[in-house]
Amino acid sequence: MMLHIPEVLTAAQVIEIRKTIEAEDWVDGKATVGAQGAKVKRNRQLPELSPTGLKVGQSILKALANHPLFVSAALPMRYMPPLFNRYEGGEHYGFHIDGSVRSIPGSNLSLRTDLSCTLFLSAPEEYDGGELIVADTYGEHAVKLPAGDMILYPASSVHQVEPVTRGARISSFFWVQSMVADDGKRGLLFELDQNIQKLRAKLGDSEELVGLTGHYHNLLRQWAIV
Repeated sequence: MMLHIPEVLTAAQVIEIRKTIEAEDWVDGKATVGAQGAKVKRNRQLPELSPTGLKVGQSILKALANHPLFVSAALPMRYMPPLFNRYEGGEHYGFHIDGSVRSIPGSNLSLRTDLSCTLFLSAPEEYDGGELIVADTYGEHAVKLPAGDMILYPASSVHQVEPVTRGARISSFFWVQSMVADDGKRGLLFELDQNIQKLRAKLGDSEELVGLTGHYHNLLRQWAIV
């Protein structure tokens, strides 16, 4: 399931983050990929353990924790600290698939990459190209969102970033381990939760809604790995 998560950050937050990270030293993006990814990756990133990047990343995770749509869709259990990349001057990242398990920098923990997140920090009019292309059984989907918005999609997807031919595409990217590993089950829970919320807003609480909410939590209890 691909999902557009709007307004993760306010315009003021985007401006502040951009001002903070753009003053940092950027390194070759190949530092965070394996041999296969290094063959097709051409961009720059903040170092994984950059104090500035880690601090800004925590502010992003705090914003996401308070975003009901994200929580409903991702059912997050563990996060990879957000990283930051930039593409310009023709830089791109060819088709690839993210690794299934990643070590969390600065810790002894690992993370199963159930979901990939790209949070756009550049407005679409600031650059040409740079679309995130995600391929699935329905074809290829091009994503280029407003600054402050995020795309959430299965980390099992083959994807790429098109060359940036004008300006700079700056974003944050990271992975989430969900309480529910299976994308299909997670999607069913998301749809059930969203419909329960819509019914509650329209009709108020009722015996039937209490029953549906119980079904949601019983399914989550059955499928969750915590």
